[in-house]
Parts: sequence; structure tokens; C-alpha cells
Amino acid sequence: MPPVAVATDSTHYLPRALADREGVHQVSLYVGWKGEPERELGMADFDGFYERLGRDPELPTTSQPSIGDFLSAWEPLIEAGQDVVSIHLAGGISGTFEAAHQAHGLLAERGLGDRVEVLDSETACGGMGLLVLAACAAARGGADKDGVVARVREARKVLKIWFCLDTLEYLRRGGRIGKAQAWLGGTLKIKPILSLEYEIVPVERVRTAGRAFERMVEYARELADSGSDGWVVQHIQAPEQAERLIDRCREIFDSEPVFTSEVGPVIGTYTGPGLIGVGAVPRAILA
Repeated sequence: MPPVAVATDSTHYLPRALADREGVHQVSLYVGWKGEPERELGMADFDGFYERLGRDPELPTTSQPSIGDFLSAWEPLIEAGQDVVSIHLAGGISGTFEAAHQAHGLLAERGLGDRVEVLDSETACGGMGLLVLAACAAARGGADKDGVVARVREARKVLKIWFCLDTLEYLRRGGRIGKAQAWLGGTLKIKPILSLEYEIVPVERVRTAGRAFERMVEYARELADSGSDGWVVQHIQAPEQAERLIDRCREIFDSEPVFTSEVGPVIGTYTGPGLIGVGAVPRAILA
């Protein structure tokens, strides 16, 4: 058993088999309609959710884990003798990190605060997944808590991730549009390309889906040229476009992806179906 356990919330969207294999401890966010929240980690698949999202005029609500959810994940690990590094969704778009911070405060009152380090990933989805895998690699190599934290921070400095949306409408309706707010002054009939740092950051707008796809391919080439060769592709209800992007990325990177997956409902509520994304870090950080 490594000296450090890695914990996170459900918004990384790592393939479940990969998260289990890496020993990632997870705390679920919640999503649902009309006061019926459901644990995101409890969903067998996302098809039914996205089908309803596309036809229901009411957006579902999302909520962060409770303080008790975090303590329930961390306390057994501490009791087993492990320290914990817990990595969470960007604080600029969710209260998840703040809830984790409050849970950490309760541990500190019991003299256990030094056993857990809570980190704001300042990203989400595939980007957060890569940070989690970097933490797992460091822990597997025997790093102590400070060493695992240092690896995550190193990975975050070099992480680059873009995603393209089919429409800005879901971000507008959900109020999570961040610095892309200025784009709402014009038509919503654009294909926005964005990044995710502490909050959602606009990159550029293109007019057609075809141009958006090619711009994502160009970005993948930029990632490869910069030495960020540990790459991921994610999507929402766009498996064919994602597979096309994966095929192009295989040619560019001359390697297989670290992982590919579908983004789940907590993030998907605010982006809508049609998302495709690509991101990367140097593969050595994951070793």
C-alpha cells in the first residue's frame, strides 16, 4: 500500500476501470431535476440524462458533495495509515473545492489536518483526470504527501486543454459562462472553443463544425510540438467526432491516448451535447 492515497471528485471522467486500477478514491457530485438529485458516480451510463437534457426546457441542478461525503472518503484512509491528496474541480465554477476545504477544517480541529492536502485543480474533466493520474504515479513510486502535491502542481503548470461546444446556449442558461460572457452579445450560432483554468476562458470562435474540428486537430499538433505527448480526448454524445479526433491524434502523437471517455452530467449540464475536447501533459509526468 503506498503511503499516500489519491482522492478526487467525479468530474474527472476517467474510465471507471482505469480509476479502479489506479486506486483512485472518489467522492460524487450530484445532478438531477426537480429536487431529485442523483449521485453522478451511480449512473450506469449517461444516454438517458442527455436525451432529457436536450428536450426538457428546465435545466437540471447540480450540487457539490457534502462535507460528510469528503470525510467518509478520507477517514478510512487515514485510519489505515495513509496520508491523502484530494484533487478537486476548479473553484471558479463549483463549490466543490470549498466544501472539501471545510471538511479539511474539521479534520484540523481533531488534529488530523496535516494528514490531508486539498488541491484546487483549476480545471476539470480530462485535465483533472491527467492531474489525478500524475498524483497516482507519484504515490505509486513511493512519494510522500509533499512529493505527490509537487507532482500535481508540476502537471498543472504544463497542462493544456481545449474544448469545443456545439452552442453557448447551455453555458448561458446555466450561468457558468465565465469570461466567455462577452461572446453573448452576438449570435449564439457559432462554434466556441474554450479552455478551462480557474474558470471558463474563451479561446476563439469559428463559424462551422468542420472548422472547429480542424482547429482542434491543429491544437493537438501544437501540443505535440511543445512536448505535451500524454494526450486525452473526451466528448459528450459525439462518439463519431471523437473517434475521428482520436484517429487524427494517433497520427500526430504516434501513440495511443492516455485515456478517452465521455464527460458526465455535472459538467454536461452546462456545456450540452456535442462537446469534443483534447488536452495533454508531457507523458513523463505520468510515469
